[in-house]
Amino acid sequence: MKEDHFKGKSALQHIAEVQSTGITSSLEVHGAEAPGPVFAFIDAARETILLLISLLIILDFFDLSYVEKLLFGIALICGWTFWKGARSALLAWSRLARIHRVAAEEQEEINKNRPQEREELIALYAAKGFQGPLLDKVVDVLMADQDRLLRVMLQEEMGYRLEESMHPLIQGMWAALGAFFPLILLPGAYFLPLNLLVVLSLISLALLGTWLAWVEKNRKIPAFFWNLVAGTVVCLFVYTIMGLYIQ
Repeated sequence: MKEDHFKGKSALQHIAEVQSTGITSSLEVHGAEAPGPVFAFIDAARETILLLISLLIILDFFDLSYVEKLLFGIALICGWTFWKGARSALLAWSRLARIHRVAAEEQEEINKNRPQEREELIALYAAKGFQGPLLDKVVDVLMADQDRLLRVMLQEEMGYRLEESMHPLIQGMWAALGAFFPLILLPGAYFLPLNLLVVLSLISLALLGTWLAWVEKNRKIPAFFWNLVAGTVVCLFVYTIMGLYIQ
């Protein structure tokens, strides 16, 4: 006898369990970095602004010329830009690899357990309100096309959103651009006092957070202030710790 694909559960119980696993898996990946070029750009830009302004606060405690500070900043941002782009691309590759692995496993299940896959489809579409001959017709149409059936099972049963998968190189390129963008702050270290430069950097950080909230259709004013507060706390930590040890 073939192994029970449902493991003693009903088709609907099996679907609920698989959807829960798929959604949790998806959230874990997105928690590392939200997919999409805009998200990658904003995320990298925010981190780089904090990194750069923290560096300028630290360097201000030492007797360095503007040229030396500029070279420190450029060297750091160049290395950091490559890392952010590579990290984002690697996360995107990991996301795609996971989808490909799950798709291969689901394709194998479709080939081995077609009757139970049909039961899953019936349970899925019955839960959506289909019934009677219409339900049978929908299931027959889906079962007749292997590619369509695989896509439906990935999206409907497991909860994967296949259209979210951006090409890793595009994702990495936008993250690198976001990391390189804050270099525009460096010339200000010559013309502006550090306090004003910190304020401008924190406002930029908060505006980027607001942009992200707007893209995600979240509340923009709380996003602005939470990003502002978080960045301010980071700068205060850096300044306080440097002040304790550098007299």
